[in-house]
Amino acid sequence: MPNELKKNSMAAIIARPIIRHGSPLRGGIAVPPPGVDFRAGRFGRLFPELKALEVPEAALIALGEAMIEGGSNQTGDNQNIPSGFTYLGQFIDHDITLDNTGIAERIKDVDQVLNFRTPRLDLDCVYGMGPGASPQLYARRKANPALSSARMLLGRTVQGLVGPDVKPDLEFDLPRGIQGRALIGDHRNDENLLVAQTHVAFLLFHNAVARANPDMDFAQVRQQVTWHYQWMVLHDFLGKLVDMNDVATSLRKREFYRFEKLSIYKEPYIPVEFSVAAYRLGHSMVRGGYSHNRVFPDQPFLRSFVFSGLSGNIIGELASDQTNAPIAGEPAVPTLPSDWINDWRRFFDFGTDQGQENGLARNRSRLIDPYLVQAMHELPGGRKGPGVDLSDHPSLAVRNLARGAKMMLPSGQDVARLMKIAPLTPAEIASSGDDGKLAKAHGLHEKTPLWYYILKEAQLRQRGARLGPVGSRILAEVFVGLLVGDPESFICQNEGWTLEKPTWRPTLGEHVGSFAMTDMLRFAYGSKGPAEDVALSPVDVAANKQVPAPAPLPA
Repeated sequence: MPNELKKNSMAAIIARPIIRHGSPLRGGIAVPPPGVDFRAGRFGRLFPELKALEVPEAALIALGEAMIEGGSNQTGDNQNIPSGFTYLGQFIDHDITLDNTGIAERIKDVDQVLNFRTPRLDLDCVYGMGPGASPQLYARRKANPALSSARMLLGRTVQGLVGPDVKPDLEFDLPRGIQGRALIGDHRNDENLLVAQTHVAFLLFHNAVARANPDMDFAQVRQQVTWHYQWMVLHDFLGKLVDMNDVATSLRKREFYRFEKLSIYKEPYIPVEFSVAAYRLGHSMVRGGYSHNRVFPDQPFLRSFVFSGLSGNIIGELASDQTNAPIAGEPAVPTLPSDWINDWRRFFDFGTDQGQENGLARNRSRLIDPYLVQAMHELPGGRKGPGVDLSDHPSLAVRNLARGAKMMLPSGQDVARLMKIAPLTPAEIASSGDDGKLAKAHGLHEKTPLWYYILKEAQLRQRGARLGPVGSRILAEVFVGLLVGDPESFICQNEGWTLEKPTWRPTLGEHVGSFAMTDMLRFAYGSKGPAEDVALSPVDVAANKQVPAPAPLPA
């Protein structure tokens, strides 16, 4: 196969994970149309009473292509949100949208109405169906290898590419099969290196909790891990993205995510206004490049797809023949090279200066606004022209707008008015950058696609630091609803729990009663505080270095 053809073929695969922020809909578009009598299955609506916004395809293309950094579209880094939260968001997305429905059920229920998995923040993307039904995810018991233990299985790295001083055989990769496929609860968490390393961190966290509590069985360890994760999502993750007053209000009463009334099963579902619009804020947070670790301090974003088993060149035993490399020009590797292990100090703020060697600042996410980095407008394998479906357009922004139209989402202004929030004025939208001018040229400053509206609202109301009132309320209500609708969540399992008077608090953080992503990473990687935070960068840990260093593999 010619290199160019081979490269383009894999490029399309690289592009695919970027656009699947929110689960693909099994069996096509299985979302009830607008209308007050709709009944939700796995997918549904927050605002069924609102009419769909109809936008000509040419207008969607024009607006999407204008949503790019540069020119009068001024953006920058978000000093409030470290970039690790971008990929924590992707990990959470995969957790709440994992579908374990069997093939037979899918054939019977193509519309996902009768058979569906209730979305929960329960880490089944990590645990699968538990040691009994998913034994491939768990380490064997040393005393009885025929049985699974309470420990999660980890994968081992191979010799680094250009950092030969880092030892191979370190347990900081996803566990993998003989041809490099990840053995994890949700294969999507091997789409790119940054979400894969986030998944590894959760495996390490579970094992650290198990080691610290040898008298606990698997179910007890999982509960502790899951409850701490849920607390972190509610307080730390949402605390970066939304107005916490909206979280407090949603805990008292949800006005719009009314799954108890709207769902045929009276259980949570995924609203399309959330999955196709509000929760796609992460696309605007992606950087064009990242300082990954000491060895790779400046890498383009798309290279993170190379070192994955789903999208890139981790291909197990097939790597013995470099002509098997799916992505031409990049090395094929059996597992993750040791010098690509994340330095978490560069992705989260631990309150110290560690991780800023050589004058490199930490990776901050980009501002939450309508502007995507250039790489998001040049997706490999993208096509445009007469007769080409917009889902194949090279611009991710165009694809997102087209998906919103296909899902019959209402306008941002209609949503704001229904929520009794003062909408952005046409003049505000029209006068804000090249994208605003394009919106006005197509009449979209008066009736605006919901995804674009939510990003524009964040820009104009919060200067891109977090979501504006519409986006904030949607995220707050849905995440609170997912916890309230899960009978196993820490809220439901601890009677009388409120935000003001919590009847359960986390115990594994630096301070009892609080727990952030930085606490989880420190616990998982064995750091007890700033003096030990080098553990958060395994490539810098003395025990993980080798002298003399062997010759590096071809880069």
